[in-house]
Amino acid sequence: MSETPVLEIEGLSVAYGGARAVDDVSLAVGGGRIVALLGANGAGKSSLLRAVIGLAPAVMRRLVLGGIDLAALPSERRADAGLGYVPEGRRVFAGLTVRENIEVVIDGAAGLRQARVADMLALFPDLAEKADERAWRLSGGQQQMLAVARALVRRPRALLLDEPSLGLAPRIASEVFRRLRAIADEGVAVLLAEQNAARALSIADEAVVLAHGKVALAGVASQVAADDATLMTLLAG
Repeated sequence: MSETPVLEIEGLSVAYGGARAVDDVSLAVGGGRIVALLGANGAGKSSLLRAVIGLAPAVMRRLVLGGIDLAALPSERRADAGLGYVPEGRRVFAGLTVRENIEVVIDGAAGLRQARVADMLALFPDLAEKADERAWRLSGGQQQMLAVARALVRRPRALLLDEPSLGLAPRIASEVFRRLRAIADEGVAVLLAEQNAARALSIADEAVVLAHGKVALAGVASQVAADDATLMTLLAG
């Protein structure tokens, strides 16, 4: 896949009440690549993702998606430009069916909506079996897949995910991560914030480790994983 950056973040900082949660972070994600965003609790991972999608106050030098400057755009315009986001905690619409959860975010005629939903059900066979079930009846893993499908159905160029394995059994988490690797292999740029470093590094191409809001370690995922002592120290906070 192309290593030309699809998503470019330069000099991004986030502050809450004068305290910096993210401090001058720069990174880039190429099409078909997964960048694992790692760090201890409170390192700034979620704040960075929320700032990129436009849900947290931030200052930055550049935020570019496929050549489009997103920095001055509100969150809905960033999504329209091709930025997808799966927040921590899934946040599916519990009272809607699987099909309705996906369809509700699609603009366009009925035929287009049906075709896009069919694409997502083909990508996630577990959801296809539950297409007419209410989301509250799904397992945690199925809800996570639904949250990813809802973000993907708008065909984003870059996908941000915040702790997708949180609360999932190891087998189900492995399936979610396998799907994420397949999504990236289709050309989507993926920025994955994840507490389970070993699992994230196993599917990632590059890794960025945050400590106290700053980039403390970055490089090829396999090389970051090999620097076990440094990685463990940073993840311990």
